[in-house]
Amino acid sequence: MAELAVDASTATTVARQPFASRRFALEIRQQMGWLSQAAILVVSLAIGMGISAAILVAAGVPANELLNEFVLQTLFDKQSLMAVLFQAAPMILVGIAASMSFRARFWNLGLEGQMIWGAIGATAISFFDLGPPTLRLPLMLLMAIGLGLSWAVAPALLKLKLGVNEIISTLMLNYIAGYFLLHLVYGAWKDPKDSFPYSPQFRAFERLPEWFGNVSTAAIGLALIVAVLAWWFVGISRAGLYLRFVYANPRMADAVGVPVRRMILSAVLVSGALSGIAGFVVAAGQEGRLTQAFYAGYGFSGILIAFLARNNPLAATVVAVLVAALFVAGRNLQVFYQIPFSMVQLIQAIVVICVASSDFFIRHRIRRVR
Repeated sequence: MAELAVDASTATTVARQPFASRRFALEIRQQMGWLSQAAILVVSLAIGMGISAAILVAAGVPANELLNEFVLQTLFDKQSLMAVLFQAAPMILVGIAASMSFRARFWNLGLEGQMIWGAIGATAISFFDLGPPTLRLPLMLLMAIGLGLSWAVAPALLKLKLGVNEIISTLMLNYIAGYFLLHLVYGAWKDPKDSFPYSPQFRAFERLPEWFGNVSTAAIGLALIVAVLAWWFVGISRAGLYLRFVYANPRMADAVGVPVRRMILSAVLVSGALSGIAGFVVAAGQEGRLTQAFYAGYGFSGILIAFLARNNPLAATVVAVLVAALFVAGRNLQVFYQIPFSMVQLIQAIVVICVASSDFFIRHRIRRVR
């Protein structure tokens, strides 16, 4: 009874303690349910949208039009929805590409370089008129996969054989690929009709077929097929199980017999192949030719999508669609309300930072020290 009385007295004293003098500890969560994670993500998104709404209202956008622009016009208008899916297709591919390499603890920042080579490979088939028209698209896809995969081999081998930091090597290879692209579109592959720095336009049988009018293409179907296959690879196959061991503890995985080097190399090659497919999708589905800056921004978007999706292919698909919707909504604000592009970028950054910050509260918790 005396001990209970002492505990009750201590609890009363702590409860009456001023807030400024209370002590708190930051702890790592061992596990958190999906519903709780979803709730934190929704709250973070709401905070980001609230801050963005306040900025837009201060800039002169009517408050009663914000819901209409961000939700109704973007997701429930047929034309805008098709534009979102059109924009989301390559984002899904680069997001899954980043997720695959990150699962093997290989920080592949060379997504844009691998995209460039994928588009170059697809354009080479068209430029040199290789193969019959009925097989032109499959050949372009295979060449894009092959060159994107090949551009990821070098940093993977440098990492595994010599211990070279893959962040440095993949970033540097982006510059090499970018300058080689400029060499092509300003040189031998420049369109002879108007002398602008892009390749000749692809013919009809070299373009991805269009669905739902002239806005969305079959690219979204290809991206969804890739997402399902990637989910099977990481969630059901034996290789996916091995990758979980590699991500959790590479040294322990190697000690118990997991082929760590082989799994890292496989994940990086798959990542490069998917980036190459993304380059093919942009070249044959969106641009219709090889252009000098088609890849700009996709590398950052892929890394962001992989981070927010926690390297889950299906979650990356959803996140990519939401990021694409944010881009389309920002473009609509520019057109209809003359909002400067810098403010659109600011709003996008605020929403992304708020959602990314939710990862801290998913992984940690604050506990009061009594």
